[in-house]
Amino acid sequence: MFLVKEHPLLHNLPTPLGNEGDVSNKWWTVLSIAVAELLVLGLWFSASAVAPVLTIEWNLSAAEAAWLTMSVQIGFVAGAFLSALLTLADIYPPRILFALAALAGAAATAAIPAFAGGFGAAVALRFVTGFALAGVYPVGMKIMATWMKEDRGLGLGLLVGALTVGSASPHLLRALNGADDWRRVLYVAAVLGMAGGLLGLVCGRLGPYRGAPAVFRWRYAGRVLRDRGVRLATFGYLGHMWELYAMWTWIPLFLLESFRAGGSMLPGVSRPVAASLAAFLVIAIGGVGSLAAGWLADRWGRSRTTILSLLISGSCALIIGFLFGENPRLIVLIALIWGFAVVADSAQFSAAISELAEPDYMGTTLTLQTSLGFLLTLVSIRLVPVLVARVGWGWAFAVLALGPAFGMGAMGALQRSPDAVKLAGGRG
Repeated sequence: MFLVKEHPLLHNLPTPLGNEGDVSNKWWTVLSIAVAELLVLGLWFSASAVAPVLTIEWNLSAAEAAWLTMSVQIGFVAGAFLSALLTLADIYPPRILFALAALAGAAATAAIPAFAGGFGAAVALRFVTGFALAGVYPVGMKIMATWMKEDRGLGLGLLVGALTVGSASPHLLRALNGADDWRRVLYVAAVLGMAGGLLGLVCGRLGPYRGAPAVFRWRYAGRVLRDRGVRLATFGYLGHMWELYAMWTWIPLFLLESFRAGGSMLPGVSRPVAASLAAFLVIAIGGVGSLAAGWLADRWGRSRTTILSLLISGSCALIIGFLFGENPRLIVLIALIWGFAVVADSAQFSAAISELAEPDYMGTTLTLQTSLGFLLTLVSIRLVPVLVARVGWGWAFAVLALGPAFGMGAMGALQRSPDAVKLAGGRG
């Protein structure tokens, strides 16, 4: 996200472990980038994790609480578009771009407890955080893709798994640091983000499978969406995104309010702490789901894997809200299944696009897919609290199942189309 060319001073920075393109340390590099992503992506939901406390301390409405997450989404889309238009990840060393973006996001997060006295400043800083993270997640995916070929589904699944656990980590930090100590949670998240940026700087060397630069061009946008295979994969991704970030944003509050209404699953532990621990597990288990789906998709096919994942997650969305205030163990069990499935298919949509799109339009296609998906999350994230206030959690979460239903239809059509032979080595 920042224009940093190879200045002479940069030659004094730590060099990547091994030579560029050397495959001898492939898995060391891949795992290091995954850990770096995990540490940095904790910044994404850091303020959202402490939103219940900020709601009381800053007297926020439900709409204002939603903006603590929505502003990150908007910042990410803006940053992703700017990065794609300027082809930053192709012009500048990816490891340096990754590190500087991570440090910027960490600084913006630390500035909230240090300087922000209320809602307006916090939302502005959250936008900056999202903008900076557009230089972390896509760049990490670019680095990862240069190391993966036959096992690309597994590699991207590992990366999304790291993103998932990182997104869950603020809830664990909140539970460990005391449910009401929101400032410490943000400071720790910022320190971890800085550490992740430095790890990416040291270990983020490129692998041997480097293609042509992925350039975004507006004039290609219409041509991309006229490609039926790409269009169907994008529709599947949009259905997935309608559900994913709304679930991640609101499941912690749902668990907290449900525990308050029906009792906690951990006797002797305060309900806010129990809810934070449960929220961490529910979101983090998606990391396992991403790895499992990546392994399965490379062998069984991307269309089938995404349809199965969407079916499971959509079913959970239909059920869980109507159990509000009931047996907390049952609620957490269903939430864990939901958390496993809701993100499991995410990397496979990106992998499908990489296999379906024409190489010359790869950058345009991936940028459009990602940006449209994150823009759609603004609607579903904002819609959930409105529906909760009017019709309760049951119908609020049930509406999220519309996304998986739409996505299953799109991926089913893709599976039956001639383009299916391009996916997962002909497995569909």
